[in-house]
Amino acid sequence: MDDVLPVQPRPSPRARPAERGSGGWSLVGLGLLSGLFLGLPVAVLVVRSVVDGSLANALTTKVVLDALSLSLVTTAISLFLSVAFGLPLAVVLARHRFRGSGWVEAIVDLPIVLPPSVAGLALLLLLGRRGLLGGPLAAAGIELPFTTIAVILAQAFVSAPFFIRSARSGIAGVDHDLEDAARVDGASELQLFRRITIPLAGTALAAGLVMTWARSLGEFGATIMFAGNIEGKTATLPLVVYSEFQGGDLDGSVAAAAILVLAAFGVLVAVRALHWGRLLDLHRVG
Repeated sequence: MDDVLPVQPRPSPRARPAERGSGGWSLVGLGLLSGLFLGLPVAVLVVRSVVDGSLANALTTKVVLDALSLSLVTTAISLFLSVAFGLPLAVVLARHRFRGSGWVEAIVDLPIVLPPSVAGLALLLLLGRRGLLGGPLAAAGIELPFTTIAVILAQAFVSAPFFIRSARSGIAGVDHDLEDAARVDGASELQLFRRITIPLAGTALAAGLVMTWARSLGEFGATIMFAGNIEGKTATLPLVVYSEFQGGDLDGSVAAAAILVLAAFGVLVAVRALHWGRLLDLHRVG
């Protein structure tokens, strides 16, 4: 009996919840600090523009209105180009594996991680007057740098990868059995894509559209390098923020920035709504 080890008393069951509770409160505190760090500067910017009336004044200023209209038009066109050229590529990457497909995906993703100024410089070296394709284009009477078309190309270059990535994931997640069943029923590939693939990947495609448009709207570095900052021609809203600040008009810069913040916030809300709407649809189906 002397060799029997004494039974160790178990810790009180009340101690563990207390320890988890203290750790939980620590995480909540760190989360709140992170949220304040990320959200407070933006909130201060928007509140200041509203309180001092600069936001309302900016909405009646010709420079801001011209920049806003230019941004809306160019981002709409660049979004169209991103879809027109990006969707076929997304389908290929989602459905086919071939030698070098990994390199293609890396090239597609590269503009996301490139500094925007580097992207603008690359476009300038390719399409500028002394660029690789600039000479032949100039001989044909086509000049792209420092034009509105250059703005569109710069926006599409940096934003299209967001749509391609999202579309690739959405299309890859479509059940192949449903598509095979549609083929058995006699559906053509075009009908299959329009009526089966697109609806089932619709949430990912919509999210990609929204994020692509948002990235185009906020584009600055590639635009100023490749298209310049010409009022009424290439000066989009992010460039107006920079110009007003450089010119000493802090209120004008804050107001233009607030417009961008509100637009970006609206985009994020739309993405969240799409996500939760998709979850509710899946719940109803289940």
